[in-house]
Amino acid sequence: MTLLLTRGDLEAVLEPEACIEALREGFRHAEAVPIAGQRVRTDLPFPGTATALLPGLLPGIAAYTVKVNAKFPAARPALRGVICLHSGADGELLALLDSATVTAWRTGLAAALGTHLLAGRGGVVGVIGAGAQAELMVRGLAALRPRSDLVVQDTSADRAAEFAARHGGRVVSCAAEVAVAADIVLSATWSREPLLHLRDTRPGQHFTSLGVDEPGKAELAADLLDAALLVVDDRELAADVGVLRAADATLGEVARSEHPGRTTDTDRTVYAPVGMPWQDLALAWTAYGRAQREGIGRRVDLLA
Repeated sequence: MTLLLTRGDLEAVLEPEACIEALREGFRHAEAVPIAGQRVRTDLPFPGTATALLPGLLPGIAAYTVKVNAKFPAARPALRGVICLHSGADGELLALLDSATVTAWRTGLAAALGTHLLAGRGGVVGVIGAGAQAELMVRGLAALRPRSDLVVQDTSADRAAEFAARHGGRVVSCAAEVAVAADIVLSATWSREPLLHLRDTRPGQHFTSLGVDEPGKAELAADLLDAALLVVDDRELAADVGVLRAADATLGEVARSEHPGRTTDTDRTVYAPVGMPWQDLALAWTAYGRAQREGIGRRVDLLA
């Protein structure tokens, strides 16, 4: 029997603190898995792309994930798909999970963790792109460190206002204005032109950019990346999707204290993740375990 976990089911069983801890352990230990995760992407004869991430593997978990996503930027939601959680013993399909929910949670919370490990002590947070991933970044960061002010910018004024109201922030008019106000800048957009250049920033700021997960997307200009300590989740995958220069470190190296990360209050730091297959497993396994314990979800026999 296969457990079906919808968005509502997942939101009932996922908690930021537990997910962040699962991701932290993943960053520390994922490189011990001898099989590298793959990210496969293709254009479509439609206004979107198809992406698959496989296999999601972590030490100590006798299961793996395969994720298939459709990305249509003009749609709402822009991402739709499914995560298959398989037994490592015999391939049994243990669960089917809504990919949009798991992806938003694992991407946003992993980004929050990376932000926390790299950012300085300033407490003003800025958001560029007030969507689902930004929502989880802000929620996750709140579980890791205190915040003072919050500034928000989005191409939709209504979406920015709603986001600011939910989190006790204020709306500004452009990305550069976010950078003027914020110590920590979180961006999650579909932009293919840089939103921020070096001239828009100041020493000591941190930037987390989620808009580097496909070729051609670029939220931060080359001069800003060149001036910053650049940290990614995986060097090879980041190079494949077009991050504009070689990374200085991976977040796993920082989490394992193999790289110091930020060393002075005046360092500019950038975290530019592309998303790893093991992150899908970390959250899918967490959700599956709690759903089983609490009787959440619906079981179906796909072979019947």
